[in-house]
Amino acid sequence: MSVQVEKLEHNMAKLTITVPAETFDKAVTQAYKKMKNQISIPGFRKGKVPQAMVEKMYGAGMFYEDAANIVIPDAYDEALAEVKDITITSQPSIDIVQINKGQEFIFTAEVAVKPEVTLGQYKGIEVPETVIEVTDEEIEAELKKVQEQNAREISVDRPAESGDTVVIDYEGSVDGELFDGGTATDHPLVLGSNSFIPGFEDQLIGAAADSDVDVHVTFPEDYHAEELAGKAALFKVKVHEVKRKELPEINDEFAQDVSEFDTLEEYKADVKKGIADKKAAAARQEKQEKIITQIVENAEMDIPDPMVTTQARQMMDQFAQQMQYNGLSMAQYYQFTGLTPDGLLEQMKPQALKNIQNRLVLEAIAKAENYEASEEEVEAEFAKLAEKYNMTVEKIKEIFADEQKEGIKSDLAAQKALDLITDAAVEVPAAAVEATVEDAE
Repeated sequence: MSVQVEKLEHNMAKLTITVPAETFDKAVTQAYKKMKNQISIPGFRKGKVPQAMVEKMYGAGMFYEDAANIVIPDAYDEALAEVKDITITSQPSIDIVQINKGQEFIFTAEVAVKPEVTLGQYKGIEVPETVIEVTDEEIEAELKKVQEQNAREISVDRPAESGDTVVIDYEGSVDGELFDGGTATDHPLVLGSNSFIPGFEDQLIGAAADSDVDVHVTFPEDYHAEELAGKAALFKVKVHEVKRKELPEINDEFAQDVSEFDTLEEYKADVKKGIADKKAAAARQEKQEKIITQIVENAEMDIPDPMVTTQARQMMDQFAQQMQYNGLSMAQYYQFTGLTPDGLLEQMKPQALKNIQNRLVLEAIAKAENYEASEEEVEAEFAKLAEKYNMTVEKIKEIFADEQKEGIKSDLAAQKALDLITDAAVEVPAAAVEATVEDAE
């Protein structure tokens, strides 16, 4: 097998891959063996028709498509191993040049290649100054949040009010017929949480323990279960218990219960520090985004469209995994949103382009600054992964392919570049930055 590389415009390349005739002929025979049980010719039992007879009657071309599909993946992978001077960043667009039994099989693969980046200014980028402030209201809100988390529920002998929890059994029916998912026992329901069908919770306000309530509701027209959408339903509800939330008093004892501190003032100081740390981390990330945006604008690079499409498809795959983790299939997502796969792909392309540009400039900065990941840093990263996935470092190393290990090194070098441009940025009053932008325009 041989491969020739032709560099095209806009960081595209065409690989012309030539496969020996004997390799293609073997693939034709493979294709015949795969199809022979479906071939019927008078005078031969099904599946026993010789290859030569089939080719004589129908032509060898009937096997070419399958043979090409057998040959191309391995030939393309082999070609990639031979190509050293370019980095391919997209799926190939395949075109068959020559396909005939007894001759070399020739095809081309058009691919996007990693662009070169010409950096502009990347040190001393001006960004709005960061001012971290924590208000008393924010501290109180955090304390109330912890207070809610440590609340306890106590049974009360009175009619249920909004905010109470009622423990109920219920049985739902439509037109006198029970439906799936409409029955439960000892279910705790917070009145006013809007976690049930609209109108359900309102009808339980005023109910007392050991009472029976008929709840009449109508399912929304856009309800996820189509067979129930827009239907009127009756729920037979048995109220077992009414509970109210009892909040602990925020004082020194509260601080001792929920933290390592002895006094409320000490705990508040720690809460304030925690809020400030979160704000500082968020501000640093926002600062980095603004810096990289300016560095990308200062740089020159020609991003090929197939590279963006490939990145967008990877983002779609990650999105699908997240949806699955949340219990939603992509088919359901498309149904709920009215999007199509192509529509979602187009929506993701702008962010895909931004991700590519950001990564390329960070890699270019790392290269310009001669940043590399040390063995100690790589080992530390493997240790983090091992802890995250509850595995040994040795097992993590076994799982990771060489390409993934190189990816870790590249990520660490890019992080060094990100730290450099962040620390080298110049913080100026926001008004000064806005004035500079207006002058540039």
